[in-house]
Amino acid sequence: MSLFSSARLHLFEKFAVTAARRRPARASHLDTGRRGELAAFFYLRRQGYIVVARGWRSGRLRGDIDLIAWENGVLCFVEVKTRTTRDVATAEAAVDEDKRRILRRLARSYLRQLPGGEVPARFDILSIYFENENAAEFELFRGAFDWA
Repeated sequence: MSLFSSARLHLFEKFAVTAARRRPARASHLDTGRRGELAAFFYLRRQGYIVVARGWRSGRLRGDIDLIAWENGVLCFVEVKTRTTRDVATAEAAVDEDKRRILRRLARSYLRQLPGGEVPARFDILSIYFENENAAEFELFRGAFDWA
């Protein structure tokens, strides 16, 4: 990423974070999740992903896909999990078999909408930790689970 692109992305991130703070107050866990999804978007952009959808819903199926992005010709369905502590369990542990089943169904629905032939795709999990006043910590699990 060029210096100009990096600076532009950083400026856009600051604007988006400031705008998000102006929203009406919600339950703290919902604010944490929204903050994490916004941080995930910019983290993935800095990693070279091309994000094509945020919070995608099918309209027929329950649930949503947090982020859908391309990385090196592979379509990635990214589940974002945000936590304020690691004391209880890791963030990625929250993606249980039921959640994986929902994500697989949603991903199939998304793929059916795409023009053309089959597209290589995978499921990633991005764990984000906002502990104390420290900077956010990111753990990206590429290919975290499969289609079966």
